[in-house]
Amino acid sequence: MRSGGCAGSGRALRLDPFGLPVRFSASDVAADGRVRDVELHRERVVLRRSLSGMRMALNMPVTAYDGISLRLVPGEGGTEDVLAVVLKHSDPALTLPLFVTLQPEEALAEWRAWGQLLGMPLLLAEQNKVSQAANAQLGELHIERPRPRRRRRSALKLRRPSILLRRGYGKISETTRIHRGEREIIARN
Repeated sequence: MRSGGCAGSGRALRLDPFGLPVRFSASDVAADGRVRDVELHRERVVLRRSLSGMRMALNMPVTAYDGISLRLVPGEGGTEDVLAVVLKHSDPALTLPLFVTLQPEEALAEWRAWGQLLGMPLLLAEQNKVSQAANAQLGELHIERPRPRRRRRSALKLRRPSILLRRGYGKISETTRIHRGEREIIARN
C-alpha cells in the first residue's frame, strides 16, 4: 500500500479521492500523542491508535459511515472560516477529515467526487452539528438520478418469464372485427 495521496499541513488537508487506498494521520484528542493513523480503501476504513499505551486497530466497512458531509469550521483566533469535507460517522470520534479548504468551489467539487467514488450520500452539516441529506428539490418534488428498470438488475429477474418482455400489444386495423350493440361476447373453439 502506498502512503501518498495526502497534501498540505496544519489546517490545509487534501486527500486524493482517485488515489485510493490512502494512508494518513488525523488528530485524535483521546489517543496517545493526539494522533491516529488511518487507512482508507474503497470498501473499508482501518483506524490505528494507541490509548494509554495499548495499541488498537479498528477495521470497519465504509458502509458503516453515514455519508460524505460538507461543513463550515469556524476559524480559531481570528483566522478565516474553512470548509471541510468529512466522512461522517454517528460517533464523532470516528469521523474522518478528507479535505479542508478556504475555497467553496474546491470544497463542492471534492464533496461530490468523494460521494460518487465511495457511493455514499451527500450530507450538509448545520451549525448545531446535525447533518441532513443534500437532495435537489423543486418545492415538494425531489430531483434524483433515475432508477434502473426493475427487470434488468433485480434479484427476481431469473424468476420472471422472459416471454413477457417479448409480447407485443394488439393493433386495431381496418380488418379487425368490432362488435357493437351486443350484450355478451363468448369465445368458442
